[in-house]
Amino acid sequence: MRIDPAGVLLGGFGLAAGLALPLVTVAPNRLVSGQGVSLWAVGQRLGPQLEQVTGQDAWVADVSSTALALALALVVTSLLMLSLIAFWRKAAMGPDGMTVALGVALIPALLLLAGRYALHISQNESTLSRTALGSGFWVMVLVVWLAVSSALQRLRAGWALGAGVRAVIAGCVLAALALGWCDQLSLMREFANHADTLGAAVLRHMQIVVLTLLPALCIGLPLGWMVNRSTRLRQWLLPPLNVIQTIPSIALFGLLMVPLAWAAQAWPGLAAMGVSGIGLAPAVVALTLYSLLPVVRGTQAGLAQVPGAVLDAARGMGMGSAQMFWHAQLPLAAPVILAGIRTATIQTVGLAAVAALVGAGGLGAIMFDGLFGSAQDLVLLGVLPIVGLAVLLDLGFEVLNRLAHVRTGGTV
Repeated sequence: MRIDPAGVLLGGFGLAAGLALPLVTVAPNRLVSGQGVSLWAVGQRLGPQLEQVTGQDAWVADVSSTALALALALVVTSLLMLSLIAFWRKAAMGPDGMTVALGVALIPALLLLAGRYALHISQNESTLSRTALGSGFWVMVLVVWLAVSSALQRLRAGWALGAGVRAVIAGCVLAALALGWCDQLSLMREFANHADTLGAAVLRHMQIVVLTLLPALCIGLPLGWMVNRSTRLRQWLLPPLNVIQTIPSIALFGLLMVPLAWAAQAWPGLAAMGVSGIGLAPAVVALTLYSLLPVVRGTQAGLAQVPGAVLDAARGMGMGSAQMFWHAQLPLAAPVILAGIRTATIQTVGLAAVAALVGAGGLGAIMFDGLFGSAQDLVLLGVLPIVGLAVLLDLGFEVLNRLAHVRTGGTV
């Protein structure tokens, strides 16, 4: 059997993280730094309790039954995943298939273990205590995720199967959270405290992204087409767009506050539309400026890579300029153009968090509330939805990209 060096390295990192780094951190309250508790210590603390299924407190039976039920569910899920991979690939998968199946079980199992320990602390020590996910948890989850991705790559699993495996992992995690098995974790307690504002923050964040991308596409796509046709315009336009990318986002937001405030004062109609020195306007303008470069460069690069022979053939068929663009250039350039739009979108999702500093709101407001209040889990409550939104949008663009390749006869 061939030994995979990457797998050995990842396994070593995961083992080291489990032994040396804390799975959770426990603090007496929200404002005090927590003390790390390793995976081994968590097991030692919960182990004796799980053996006493019939006695002691009611929570012991709850922990035991919940842990047993989830363990069985994870085993069944792992076996089903292994069977699915074997059926999909029409062959036994061996170590790589077992790695995928184990990864499906390990990530939610680690989360459940942390959640059960948080419940134990809450019911046996203090209801004010906060149990947060520690660095060891995040490192082990990252290692398992990378190991699963590496195994899928070695199996040459298709995009659909890879997405399905990751969806099963995410579904198991979401199911554990939805069923309340991790409610005593500090992150979930922050979620309960901010449930009334989190939904509005997500919608506001998406509003910022949409209001940024609409003008970026309306301006950037025509500019990319013009830059492709004119070398002089390319030399004049691209350097300023490159310079904008080097300006820190906070500085650009600040630079736009004064002119936008002056414009709103000089033209009351702009103020009536919501334009001001703070709020949504400077955020959208700044993020639009940041989004122009990837859109313009992606459009220009996509149109430039269309083979000249294709254009000559289209011209020989009697096509005009507009027909050549819509029926020859654009279909072949679509994958590269989509890549530029994809980069601009993911970049905007991340930078929109910083826009909270100029009063734009969104998930960045929750994140900065946590930073200013030294509440790590409140920061995570703002960051994790941003990451999830970016992943979902990236997945959507992956689907569009593959459809564009299929339509043009390309390979993926």
